Amino acid sequence: MTAEDSLARAEQLLARLEKARAELDQLAQADDAERALDVLTELAELSKAIEEELQRAKREAEADADANS
Repeated sequence: MTAEDSLARAEQLLARLEKARAELDQLAQADDAERALDVLTELAELSKAIEEELQRAKREAEADADANS
């Protein structure tokens, strides 16, 4: 996987995170605490996955830079 692939994956995950955040906002207005907890868990998992993809992209970009030096 290239750094560009990892960044694209991170962008996809970020879009999912934004969608879940919007759902959480709606749930807050609807007082659906149980579903809100599920969405919060999903947000945490997506945040972790985004961080992992960004770290992977960073490592791959650094490896590419070292290979081209």
